Amino acid sequence: MRRAITGRSSILHLKTFNPLNDLYGLSPIEAAAYSIDQHNQAGAWNQAMLQNGARPSGALIVQSAKDGSGGHLSSEQYMRLKEQIESYYTGSRNVGRPILLEGGLDWKEMSLSPKDMDFIKSKNSSARDIALAFGVPPQLLGIPGDNTYSNLIEARLSLWEQTILPTLENIIGHFNSWLVPKFGNDLCLSYDKDAIEILIEKRQKLWQYVQNASFMTINEKREAFGLPKTLGGDVIDK
Repeated sequence: MRRAITGRSSILHLKTFNPLNDLYGLSPIEAAAYSIDQHNQAGAWNQAMLQNGARPSGALIVQSAKDGSGGHLSSEQYMRLKEQIESYYTGSRNVGRPILLEGGLDWKEMSLSPKDMDFIKSKNSSARDIALAFGVPPQLLGIPGDNTYSNLIEARLSLWEQTILPTLENIIGHFNSWLVPKFGNDLCLSYDKDAIEILIEKRQKLWQYVQNASFMTINEKREAFGLPKTLGGDVIDK
């Protein structure tokens, strides 16, 4: 709860931008909710199809007798058949389950086969959408065709620079304004960016570029890396 005198709260609410609600924010899992449901349902549906012999669904047709009679069900027969279908043959757990047909009923296949519906591509598409909602490059998911050696390295670097580090900076910024002042006014919470392995190669390239820059003074190069100036360093480094 927020204290009326100091304005401080015992709970820190970290939130991301929500175009519809500035108070509660928007969770990434909420933004990816539909894709998560699609991914889970595709897996459940495919599993049920395999367990029931991978038989696609269809329609029950009432056949007419040779004399032209029939061709329809009575109200009692229709309701009984409808209840049986809803109880035993609908839902992902019962998909593809064989139906026991009575006299005068015929089975007509209508749906696409699992191969035509291509569950794997559907799941991969949903997985990409989920990854993008959380700021994770899809190349890191191991989806066939997406991951090569070169773009895996770029994807790892992108994950750190565009997702992990901005999230970490946001958390630390909130901690520095909410938690750290409780322990002193001259404290600051930070992290060691130089210890992140994936950033070492990029940092080494930057060092080499600055080192070879003939238009910069020694102190300018030192300042570029957060180092203090040195005596006699205001000259061009040759």
